[in-house]
Amino acid sequence: MVSSSSHSLDSLRVEVNNLIDQLPDMMHGELVQQAIMTLVRMAEVEADRLDWKILNASLQDMERAFRGFYPYRHVRKVTIFGSARILPESPHYKMAAEFARYITQQGFMVMTGAGGGIMQAGNEGAGAARSFGLNIQLPFEQGANPYIEGDRKLINFKYFFTRKLFFLRESDALVLFPGGFGTQDEAFECLTLIQTGKSDLLPLVLIDRPEGEYWLGWQDYVKNQLLRNGLISPDDLSLYTITDRLDVAYEAIISFYRVFHSSRYKQGKLVLRLKCELSDADVDYLNETFPDILLEGKIEKSPAVPEKINGEMAELPRLVMSFNQRDLGRLYQMIKIINQLGTPSGESDHPEKK
Repeated sequence: MVSSSSHSLDSLRVEVNNLIDQLPDMMHGELVQQAIMTLVRMAEVEADRLDWKILNASLQDMERAFRGFYPYRHVRKVTIFGSARILPESPHYKMAAEFARYITQQGFMVMTGAGGGIMQAGNEGAGAARSFGLNIQLPFEQGANPYIEGDRKLINFKYFFTRKLFFLRESDALVLFPGGFGTQDEAFECLTLIQTGKSDLLPLVLIDRPEGEYWLGWQDYVKNQLLRNGLISPDDLSLYTITDRLDVAYEAIISFYRVFHSSRYKQGKLVLRLKCELSDADVDYLNETFPDILLEGKIEKSPAVPEKINGEMAELPRLVMSFNQRDLGRLYQMIKIINQLGTPSGESDHPEKK
């Protein structure tokens, strides 16, 4: 009689062999091969059971997230962070719900941590059809809030680090309302990744109730302790927007993608994809204003060429430069000016479309 474990091993052997046979014809076969080889090398070291449990659970987290996000990869998404302890009758809750309602009406989707408080407000305002919930499994918190519970876009994570990975990977804008340690952690991690160039270029907006002092007090600490002691650059304050007005928050996000589309590094140079071509005079102005962010040469226009982005072909004009990969605050200042210089039209006028 064949044991179930032997049958499972035989099935696995067939699946692995079939996968290996298909690698030459797969779009990303080389990367799949590298992933398989990494697992093989790990099996050769003296890893204990806990090591393999961590690896396995991490991969399962990522598989669920990849599958959940894939159908919506072309829609820009706004992540809303904030306290799970904010009550529905509070001004912050009402503002978060109104923010989510408006931004989804503009075509964006909303992502939250799927819990209560600000997270629930975000899912409530957006509605389940335009919401994602990235829930973390905790012993005391948290079940998913009723506005995302049971939806196929509710993704459960075992680990905070895999959950954070997808918050940052899938976000096209980050919005933070007041919160506790978790919110502060998210604020500083987002800023760290943006400041060090480990995140995509995206707007970060810190929202408080009218005349609230939460983020202003936070910024006082940043200025008095970090900036005054030379631990950050004055231009790093350009990496975020603080406001107590929802219209300012909307504009900070929508205007960020008015002309700027996305970025990438190619052969060591930063490429900014744009929704419309800038004039030669505009590019000259950028070179006159931002020579300090270049390692060498100038900011130059590059013609639109077919390029594969997220599985689709896109022809976008672009700017190419030898960015020093250090002055991200100055780069954000330049993107703001680019968005004021260009004049997009037609389909390119939709900021929520990737």
